[in-house]
Amino acid sequence: MLDIQTLIWLFPILFIFHDFEEIIMMEKWLNKYSNVIYEKLPKKMADKVIKQFSMSTAQFAVAVLIIFLLVSGSTIMAIQYLNDSPFGNIYIFTIVMLTFFLHAFTHIGQSLLFHSITPGAFTSIIIVIPYSLVLFHTLLAHEIITWNIIFICLPFILLFIPIALFSHWVGRRVG
Repeated sequence: MLDIQTLIWLFPILFIFHDFEEIIMMEKWLNKYSNVIYEKLPKKMADKVIKQFSMSTAQFAVAVLIIFLLVSGSTIMAIQYLNDSPFGNIYIFTIVMLTFFLHAFTHIGQSLLFHSITPGAFTSIIIVIPYSLVLFHTLLAHEIITWNIIFICLPFILLFIPIALFSHWVGRRVG
């Protein structure tokens, strides 16, 4: 079994594996399945989805980079927390990890809704969900986090909506 620090350091690496799948597939998938999005979703919602994700692969990679910086920063803070550093923070890491974990289920739901392997679905099933379960189990077992910390952090997942929207906005302008 991997030690706790190694498990935590795996987070940015596995995030990148997952997001590489999204980066590689997103533009092509959206072009191929935009008509299905309009068939399955109400027009206003479909318009928003198409607008939000209509960007080149390079633009989407810039958006992912912004999120990756947040993932990496939260990982560093978690390691600092383990080392009793004044810059340590397990709450931010827990929020980011919970978001990563729950986000995996959106990919699975999208694949079911659109009857297609959507960008991010494959790595959600084989990487994100298993890794997240092992990490959370280990952190709970070693009392680095508690269920109380998880419940406190859950509402803060909503902060990722404006962060994701901002990263996409930057990606469309930079790429």
